[in-house]
Amino acid sequence: MRIRKNVWPRRHVDWLCFLLIGISMPFVFIFEMIVVLPFIHPPGSFLHTFTFAMAVFLIFNITGNFAACIMVDTSVAGWHKCVKCLKIVPPRSWHCKICNCCILKRDHHCPFTGCCVGYRNHRYFIMFILFLFIGSTYAFIYNSVFLWTLKSGNWLSFLKILCLPLMFVTGSLWSNMSLIFYNLNILAVVYSIVLLIYHLPVILKGGVSYERRKGAYPYGNDRWQANLQEVFGKRMHLAWLSPLLRSELIDSTDIWKID
Repeated sequence: MRIRKNVWPRRHVDWLCFLLIGISMPFVFIFEMIVVLPFIHPPGSFLHTFTFAMAVFLIFNITGNFAACIMVDTSVAGWHKCVKCLKIVPPRSWHCKICNCCILKRDHHCPFTGCCVGYRNHRYFIMFILFLFIGSTYAFIYNSVFLWTLKSGNWLSFLKILCLPLMFVTGSLWSNMSLIFYNLNILAVVYSIVLLIYHLPVILKGGVSYERRKGAYPYGNDRWQANLQEVFGKRMHLAWLSPLLRSELIDSTDIWKID
């Protein structure tokens, strides 16, 4: 597996999205574990221990797949000449003007990772948004209980969620902290749901987002298991456990074949 030489985002919007994920995730996780979880489950109890273990598993997979998606080099050189980067590249490779290179089986340029999602890191991107959905939904349930039941949130709290500027004129930063994280939680749930709805049907058909616009897919609906293996590798049934678990991808020449 090749590692990208320059892993940093190239555009200002990529930096903003990257920092939103990179900074908010650890702060939200610490807040959830130190403030919310002990407030709901007494420390030392079975539910506290179980929920803490699940949270560690989820945050490890969210951050691990996020980091892997950024670090894996998806660029390629091969069979046809790209008029932009002047290299010979294989079929199903498309040029990214932001990364300034051709990407094998390019899906899209992700602003949150600041890099292109392609053949070698597609698995990590999908696992990132899948675990982000599970983790943010899990946290949303706990935060809702914490905010609206145990802390008896009122109509003003609801207005602050709908209108963020109100947090700067009413209450202290600490009193509004749970509302800020609650908003980030809702954003993560919505973001992950939208991405899963958009990407999963394309993957099951064996395509990528770039081909979705063109209406061309390599395999089709009847080979969804093979299409999943193309993304998650030969050990796809175990690949979800950890981004560190190796799951060898199929021979890259196979992804050029069209039935």
